[in-house]
Amino acid sequence: MSYPNKPLPPGTPAPDFTLHSTPDQSVSLHELRGRPVVLIFYPADWSPVCSDELAVFNQLLPEFERYNAEVMGISVDGIWSHTAFADDRNYQFPLLSDFEPKGEVAKEYGVYRQEGTAARANFLIDPEGTIVWNEVSPVGINPGAGGVLDALEKLEGAKAKEPAR
Repeated sequence: MSYPNKPLPPGTPAPDFTLHSTPDQSVSLHELRGRPVVLIFYPADWSPVCSDELAVFNQLLPEFERYNAEVMGISVDGIWSHTAFADDRNYQFPLLSDFEPKGEVAKEYGVYRQEGTAARANFLIDPEGTIVWNEVSPVGINPGAGGVLDALEKLEGAKAKEPAR
């Protein structure tokens, strides 16, 4: 299978996936249809910038809940690392393990790095399953959550302007 070498652009159907959120539970993207989904691809558990970035999203979860958005982190680390990391940092959203086959989902989204990690990238997927916004940041930079919150606000505004069916 060939993978894009750049992030999937807005307007692209989001590739479906099923990844472990705990050692015995999985999350499938298609199960979340009907609500916006925020995917936070990040390079590694326990790294300072990743810890800071995920802490921002964790702190702003009430803002995401206002939009009925599901927030999920994804890295190529194993599920046991995710479990310890999330418990240690008290993250209140799932961290999904893209471990085996390594980086398969990051590759499908065009954000797998040659070094063997996911890039620092955020995607917003609309309730119908289409990518409506993305952002890729340098590995050493915490982009915060402002961009994705702005995109959620625009998505909500566009939805409000749709004619009633």
